[in-house]
Amino acid sequence: VQLQASGGGLVQTGGSLRLSCVASGRTLRDYVVAWFRQTPGKEREFVAAVRWSTTTFYAASVKGRFTISRDNAKNAVDLQMNSLNAEDTAVYYCAADSRIIQSSIPNHNQYDYWGQGTQVTVSS
Repeated sequence: VQLQASGGGLVQTGGSLRLSCVASGRTLRDYVVAWFRQTPGKEREFVAAVRWSTTTFYAASVKGRFTISRDNAKNAVDLQMNSLNAEDTAVYYCAADSRIIQSSIPNHNQYDYWGQGTQVTVSS
């Protein structure tokens, strides 16, 4: 499966952005899909994920502000990000895997497929 991430940009503190991860080659319904983010010099950080059953998982830092959802018509997984702050500034990546177990969902090393990153910058 090939993943294409989009939707990043520059936004002010308190603003919103919606990222989209569109897949080609296979249906994303067969995969756990996650969003990670990374800043220079730091390890890739788990943000959110959705399982085949649409069960969702969130990092504590984004829970209540971010929402991950499937758009089966587009073969995509979106990440709605609200109440953004400077700590959310990062390159955001989407990832997918068809065999990952629940306990490994936050582990970026467990994902076989990655999209290119999309930059999110939150200015104060």
